[in-house]
Amino acid sequence: MFSKVLVANRGEIAIRVMRTLQEMGIASVAVYSEIDRDALHVQRADEAYLLGGPTAAESYLNVDKILEVVKESGAEAVHPGYGFLAENAAFARACEEARVVFIGPPASAIDAMGSKTKARELMQAAGVPIVPGTTEAVDTYEDALRIANDEIGFPVAVKAASGGGGKGFRVALTEDKLKDAFEGASREGEKFFSDGTVYLERYLPDPRHVEVQILADRHGHVIHLGERDCSVQRRHQKLIEESPAPAVDEELRARIGKIGVDAAKAVDYVGAGTIEGMLQDGEYFFLEMNTRVQVEHCVTEMVTGIDIVREGILAAAGEPLTVTQDDVVLRGHAIECRINAEDAARNFAPAPGKIGDYKEPSGPGVRVDSGVGPGGEVTPMYDPMVAKLIVWDKDRESATRRMLRALGEYEIEGLKTLIPFHTALLATRQWNDAETCRDLVEDKAWLKTLAFPAPAPPSDDEDEKIEQAYTVEVSGRRFDVTVIGPPPVGGAAVAAGTANGAGPKKRGERKKGAGGGADELVSPLQGNMWKVLVEQGQTVEEGQLLCIIEAMKMENEITAHKAGTIETLSIKEGEPIQAGAPIATIKSPAAAQ
Repeated sequence: MFSKVLVANRGEIAIRVMRTLQEMGIASVAVYSEIDRDALHVQRADEAYLLGGPTAAESYLNVDKILEVVKESGAEAVHPGYGFLAENAAFARACEEARVVFIGPPASAIDAMGSKTKARELMQAAGVPIVPGTTEAVDTYEDALRIANDEIGFPVAVKAASGGGGKGFRVALTEDKLKDAFEGASREGEKFFSDGTVYLERYLPDPRHVEVQILADRHGHVIHLGERDCSVQRRHQKLIEESPAPAVDEELRARIGKIGVDAAKAVDYVGAGTIEGMLQDGEYFFLEMNTRVQVEHCVTEMVTGIDIVREGILAAAGEPLTVTQDDVVLRGHAIECRINAEDAARNFAPAPGKIGDYKEPSGPGVRVDSGVGPGGEVTPMYDPMVAKLIVWDKDRESATRRMLRALGEYEIEGLKTLIPFHTALLATRQWNDAETCRDLVEDKAWLKTLAFPAPAPPSDDEDEKIEQAYTVEVSGRRFDVTVIGPPPVGGAAVAAGTANGAGPKKRGERKKGAGGGADELVSPLQGNMWKVLVEQGQTVEEGQLLCIIEAMKMENEITAHKAGTIETLSIKEGEPIQAGAPIATIKSPAAAQ
C-alpha cells in the first residue's frame, strides 16, 4: 500500500479524498494555486505545495509542475479527484512514465471512453445499447443536416466528441436550429477539450438520467453498486441526485447493472467509474462513461455503506476489491443537493463572492462535503460549487423531509446559493411524484419567484422607517415580533439581521430594484466577455442573444430585455466584466423617435 499520495485537486473533493487517506494511514499532499493559499484543502493536508498562478492552466492543469511536486514530496501515487486532470489520458501516461501510480483507470480506458464517438462504437460492438445516432464524427454542418433529415430525425442532439459535464451539448428541436447547435457544440468542444469534432444523437425529450456506479480491480473483479438518478439538471449539468432511482425496479437494476459491468470489462477498466445512461419508456441507452469518481458518488456510499474512494485506492495499489456483487445491498434512500454559488432566478448565473458566517447542518443521516468555511471565498476562477449536502433516511419521502430540514439549517452569509431553489423544488408536486422536474427548471417565471431580495439603497429621508426584531415572553411563552417605526435613539434596540447580514430592513425594501433604468441592461454576473453578437446602432428583438459571458466554466447567454435600437454598447470581446456593469442601452422605437 502507498505511504503518501498527492491529491491533484482542490475544494471538497480534495478534502474527501484526504479523509479516506487518513483512515487508511496514508499521508496526503495538497497542491494549490496562488488564490487558494488559505483554502481548507491546503490546511487539511499533511503537507502542501504551491503550483502557480490563479488560473487552472497555471496551477491545477500544470502537469509538469504537479509531477515536480510528486517527486519533491516523495508521493508514490496521484489521486486526481474529478475535473481538471481526472480524465486526462496524457496525464495518466505521464504519471506512468514518471513511475507514479495514477489512481484511476489505465490511459487506454480513458482514451477509449474519453471520445464519445469511440465509446459509442465500442459499446455497440460489445452489445451495449446506445442512443440511435452516429458513431463517427460529423465533419460539417451540411453533413449534419443530411444525417439529421435522412437518418435520425428532429429533434437532434449535437455533442462534442470529447465533451462532458454538459459542455459541448446543444439541441436542435427543428431544422432551422441545427446550424447554431452544430457551431455551438463544436465551439465549446474546442474551448474546453481542445477538440471541436461533434457527433449526432436522437434527442430524447424527457428522459430520466440514470447512471450505474462500477468498481473494478486488477484481478478481473468488476461489480456495480446500483444506480443513481440525476435527472434534475440545468443546462445538462446536475443539480440533485438520488439513489436508488425511483423509476428503477429490481429487474431493471440487474439489467442496467450488467450493462455497466459489460462496459467496464470492454475497456479493461480499473478503479471507480460510472456508466451514464438515459431511461425512457423502459428503454435504457448507454450515454457515456465517466472514468473517475463522480461528484454524486456520495449517495451511493450512503445506501451501500461502501467507501468508493477507498476501493479505488486499493484497486490502484493492485489489491482486490473488499466487496463482491453479493455483498452489495441498497438500504434506504439518499439525496444529494449541490450547493452552488448560483442565482437560480437569473437562469442559474454564477454568483461568486466572499462568505461571511457559515454554519453547516448536522444531525441524524446528514452529511456535508464542503471545501469552504467562514470567511472563505468562492472565486470566479473555478467551479461554483460550495458544498454537497447529502441525506439518508428509510425511504424517499422521509429522505426528502430530512433534506428540507437540513437545507433550513444551512447558513451561508453574504453569498447567493441554490439553497432557496432546492428548498422550493423539493416541496413541489413534481418532485413528490418523482418526475424529472424539467418543466420547473426551465420555467423562467417560476425561477424568478426565487429571487433574492435586493438591498435597499441608502436614504436621507428623516421619516424613514425600519423594521426591528425583538424577542419577548408572554406568560412564559417566547415570541419573535417585528416593530416598524423610526430608527431607535442611541442604538438601544437590537436590529433584525437579514439573511445576508445586511442589517435592519427598510420598509418596502423587497419592492426596490438594484438594476439600471428601463433602457439599461446590466451584467447579472462577473466573468469574461466570451462573445459579442451585436453592434451599436443595431435593431434587436426582445429575447435576442446579445453576448455570451463565460463564468466559472459555464457559458451564460445574455439576451435583450426589450425590443429597440442599441444606443450604447459598453462591452468588448475578451475583456472581464463585473456584476452590475453596463452591457447595453436599448431604446424602444417610440423613445428613439
